Amino acid sequence: MFKKVLIANRGEIALRIIRSCHELGIKTVAIHSTVDSDAMHVRLSDESVCVGPPQAEKSYLNIPAIVTAAEISGAEAIHPGYGFLSENAKFAEIVEAHGIVFIGPKPEHIHTMGDKVSARNAMKEAGVPLVPGSQGPLSSENDLLKLAKKIGFPLIIKASAGGGGKGMKIINNEVDIKKYYNLAKYEAKVNFGNDTIYAEKFLKKPKHIEFQIFADNYGNVIHLGERDCSIQRRHQKILEEAPANILNKKERESILHIVVNAIKNIGYRGAGTFEMLYEEGKFYFIEMNTRLQVEHPVTEMITGIDIVTEQIKVAAGEKISFTQQDVTFFGHAIECRINAENSLTFNPSPGEIKTYHVPGGIGVRIDSALYQGYKVVPHYDSLVAKLIVHGTDRKQAVSRLKRALKEYIIEGIETTLELHDIIINSDDFINYNYDIHWLEKLITSRSK
Repeated sequence: MFKKVLIANRGEIALRIIRSCHELGIKTVAIHSTVDSDAMHVRLSDESVCVGPPQAEKSYLNIPAIVTAAEISGAEAIHPGYGFLSENAKFAEIVEAHGIVFIGPKPEHIHTMGDKVSARNAMKEAGVPLVPGSQGPLSSENDLLKLAKKIGFPLIIKASAGGGGKGMKIINNEVDIKKYYNLAKYEAKVNFGNDTIYAEKFLKKPKHIEFQIFADNYGNVIHLGERDCSIQRRHQKILEEAPANILNKKERESILHIVVNAIKNIGYRGAGTFEMLYEEGKFYFIEMNTRLQVEHPVTEMITGIDIVTEQIKVAAGEKISFTQQDVTFFGHAIECRINAENSLTFNPSPGEIKTYHVPGGIGVRIDSALYQGYKVVPHYDSLVAKLIVHGTDRKQAVSRLKRALKEYIIEGIETTLELHDIIINSDDFINYNYDIHWLEKLITSRSK
């Protein structure tokens, strides 16, 4: 096992990793920018190294500074968390070239799955069902028009190197092709440094279901079930729950068998997530995330398995510490992503936390690095906390979540606590009657 691990991240996920490391008896090294010197992950880590000024590209994305921090601190491994450099194949290659273990997949798998076109091709070969779409990159408006004539409107254009909903454009007709094709390429270039785009059939009322898998270096692959991530705004997840109650046993077992076999075929290592759309009993592959997911706690809550601890153990050369038969699922879990934003306009709201009180009681978990007096800075992602609840069934989980939201107090900044209260008290949510477009419609109706 490692003696010291550097966490190449910040906020709640850095704190989450520190906790798993400490439980394993591993010393930790926190990196931070100049504005994060008082952050909770820095306070609770055994050591800390400043890697640059506030701008992410000069600190948390500064590969030379991070690798140097690992070397001077004597860290044997680097955990990237999620976001920042977690899916940067070049970073993983550089880390390993310096004799440091990258706690994550092999660089070649990060590279393959990081490019959405190559990921689609790899999954097609592995027998994973795909959303009908272009076989490769779109090189002209005419390519997009030919695809539309083949599979029909509407289509959705996506950046091959993208994610997080950036650069996506919905195409309803030929006029939209001329309107959005070049704009999509431009946005892909600006956001990801790569203007390669592709297109897929735009499904009208799908669920967004994802499957958590785990693999070690010895050919062992297990799954930890699925999560429903359909409550989204601008393709960004807002709330997740597990399991996805819309699936029946046959559907669940069938797709999980396909997913596990696909992972075995490519020789994957570590944690990964298959993201799929589900509509009218059919699954369609969207992408595979080669990292820890923001919403991993809901899976931990229904399985009792510490995913971060398993990541560290597998990276250290150990086998997965349990078999598929050992994995049992109990109850229902829901996670609310709490952002430092206005609940209706979604304008960012940095500032000092004046009052902070977290909810408690059975089945309530808070993943956050906030504390009273902490200053939320405007330089990074607005996620400041995750509220996770667990119940014996979905009804109890929803009831527990309603209570926890009322108890949660964050004053000094605006947050999306109000938005979550609106969501979970709506009839559609209570009756589990929503798809990936539902939240956008709800927000539109309330802002009129």
